[in-house]
Amino acid sequence: MAKILLLGSGELGKEFVIAAQRIGQTIIAVDNYENAPAMQVAHDFEVINMLDGSELDRIIAKHQPDFIVPEIEAIRTERFYDYEKQGITVVPSAKAANFTMNRKAIRDLAAKELGLKTANYRYATSASELQKAVEEVGIPCVVKPLMSSSGKGQSTIKSQEDIEKAWNYAVEGSRGDVVEVIVEAFVKFNSEITLLTVTQNNNPTLFCAPIGHRQERGDYQESWQPARISDKDLFEAQDMAEKVTEALGGAGLFGVEFFLADDGVYFSELSPRPHDTGMVTLAGTQNFNEFELHLRAILSLPIFEITLEKNGASAVILASKNSTNPTFSGLEKITALPKTDFRIFGKPTSRPYRRMGVSLVNDTLETPIEEVVEKAKSAAKLITINY
Repeated sequence: MAKILLLGSGELGKEFVIAAQRIGQTIIAVDNYENAPAMQVAHDFEVINMLDGSELDRIIAKHQPDFIVPEIEAIRTERFYDYEKQGITVVPSAKAANFTMNRKAIRDLAAKELGLKTANYRYATSASELQKAVEEVGIPCVVKPLMSSSGKGQSTIKSQEDIEKAWNYAVEGSRGDVVEVIVEAFVKFNSEITLLTVTQNNNPTLFCAPIGHRQERGDYQESWQPARISDKDLFEAQDMAEKVTEALGGAGLFGVEFFLADDGVYFSELSPRPHDTGMVTLAGTQNFNEFELHLRAILSLPIFEITLEKNGASAVILASKNSTNPTFSGLEKITALPKTDFRIFGKPTSRPYRRMGVSLVNDTLETPIEEVVEKAKSAAKLITINY
């Protein structure tokens, strides 16, 4: 059985560990704080600063893993090329982990090398460069740090007065040591989707049914599967997803995000790992959830097909205050509901807007998806966080 070193131990990592434990794999969970969600279910854990290359080298030498599975962006990913040379499989590949940690690399690959349709964009490394970039792409526009996750540091510029504020917020939300932002023209989109794309070592690339989601503060609030999309747009999104994942290489599940606009599909972002919006698959919408798919692809276990079994939705349970010992009540209310489930992630601390859990609802394929989403939102409100 394989030994897997998981870099990043949040709620997505926790579900991945559970999937791996079910088929007898050995997992070492790593994060920069103790008692992170995935550590609670792993065989062993390490607490290190993952941006410290020598610390990474130390735990790689100590554990000698077969696979390195990144769960977050804030890692000294350039070390991954050396680990690949040592014969360790980096998931999905060292190239994918490096390119997607930095929005500049992945955007240039998509737009310049592969010719995918993206929003007009510029880069800036100072407030004055941001001013110039905004003039070039126009207002409104979106500013994101090149390295961040879960919407941290992301904001929309609606007037000249917002520019300096957007720069400061982006620097504050940036991960790693790159102080640079991407400025994107605002795409007038009708909806956003995540297309979970599974690349396999010896088998064809597979796609999950598209997932719709709604964001606030750059972070998802609800997601649902399947999302409404025309056959033409779906084919276009699948074609783009296959091109970009093939260029990055390796096997695993990618969360590929797109904007759907009147003039077609725009590539937005990509994560080389299970996606937060994909937590909807924990509602039993598919024959395998996204974590099981990631694991099987990594281990070269053939995936015959991915089938949509039910309509489903997830809604986030967010903290509103800081606490070093958050507790939860109302669980009996949510468990009394039909076709409803939930996850409490087990994060040891809370802060405003921190995602602490999700509600999960499913129903038949004939049930209107809007109904399922409303049920998930109502269910999430039944759980109270005590600080």
